[in-house]
Formats: sequence, structure tokens, C-alpha cells
Amino acid sequence: MTGSESKGLVLIVEDERHISDVQRLYLSREGFGVHVEADGSAGLAAARRMRPVAIVLDIGLPGMDGISFCRALRDAGDWTPVLLVTARGEEADRILGLELGADDYLTKPFSPRELVARVKTVLRRAAGPPVRPAESLGGLSVDPVSRTVRRGGEPVELTATEFNLLAHLLRHVGQVFTREQLLAQVWGYPGYRDTRMVDVFVSQLRAKLGDASPIRTVRGVGYSAIAPRT
Repeated sequence: MTGSESKGLVLIVEDERHISDVQRLYLSREGFGVHVEADGSAGLAAARRMRPVAIVLDIGLPGMDGISFCRALRDAGDWTPVLLVTARGEEADRILGLELGADDYLTKPFSPRELVARVKTVLRRAAGPPVRPAESLGGLSVDPVSRTVRRGGEPVELTATEFNLLAHLLRHVGQVFTREQLLAQVWGYPGYRDTRMVDVFVSQLRAKLGDASPIRTVRGVGYSAIAPRT
């Protein structure tokens, strides 16, 4: 679908034609423009040429696999939301993909309606929550208008999901959130069972923020942002 009705272009990189045909059908019905590529190298070229609003990326691709695709995309400073599609036995690759900057994942087989819902959710997260005042804690500052983070005055590159998670915790300093609460409030997935994704993103934030990270683990419960000791 094109023109004023389109919600933007979604790039599908999937080598199984019957899967990509269904994905195209359901996303098109929801008003998205859709372009499909069947291998990683062509998909990466299409991402750079077409500037899609989101990418649905299979991990097991011929040529350049989904992990290499995601790494190349992020290394080039392209933070287009990426939804990984994985097989059940690819947990290690799935975690690696998230660590490289993917925003979410689906495990085959999945409902095409769930795919559409996930694409809409990653786009909402990329757009961010309603504008709020800038947050700061210690040497860390978060500007929700420009969606930038600075540590000691220096910029820190974060994915959309990393930014939203950090901003959410900083808006509620001292409050402890369970992983399930964070999945519902940051990811938009109430009742989602795979809480491992929260741990992966917290780990990534801590690695990027270093000593300025305000996130602490509350054993047996979840996570909280705390003010630095003075």
C-alpha cells in the first residue's frame, strides 16, 4: 500500500517464500508498505536504500545471516527498529541479536497477527513516550525530546528500547519493578513470559553506561534506579 494511507515501509528479510508471503499480506492489510528480500546482503542494501520504518529479520538467511546483518546495520549507525525471527533452537543467536541492537524477537512458528502487533509495538517504542522533562541522576542525563543520553557530558548511543527502559527507571527512582512489570510498561507486553529479554537489555545498559549506571538488581524481585552515593 502506498500514498497517504501507508503507515510506512516495513522491510522483510526472509528466505522462505511461504512465510514472507503471509507476513506481507498481514502487514499490507494493516496499512504498511512492504518490501521483501530473500538474502541478507540484498536485505542490507535495501535497508540502506529504502530507509524502512522497521525491519523483520530472519536469523537463518543465506549469504549474510541475520546476526551479521544486524551488526552491520548498527555499526553504520542505523537504529531502525529490528524484529528478529528465529527458530526454536537459536536461543544463543537470539540473545546475541538483542545484544547487537535488535529490538525484539519472535520464535517460529508464530501467528501473523502477533507479528503485526509486535511491529506496531516496536514502532511505538521507537517513537517514545509522551514528552516529559529531562531526567538526570549523578553524571547521567536523559533528554526525552531529543532522545539522547549523556554520561559526564559525553553522548551514549542507545537503541530505542534501551532508551525507553532507562528513561522509565529514571522517572521512578527508588521504585522496584519486577521483570514482568517492565515487560508490560516498557515493552508493552503484559503477561509475556520470556523475562530473559529484560535481563539482556539491563546488561547492555550497564555495559554502555559503566560507572554512571543507576540500575541495581533487587535479588528475587527485579530492578530499580538508585541515586549515586555522595
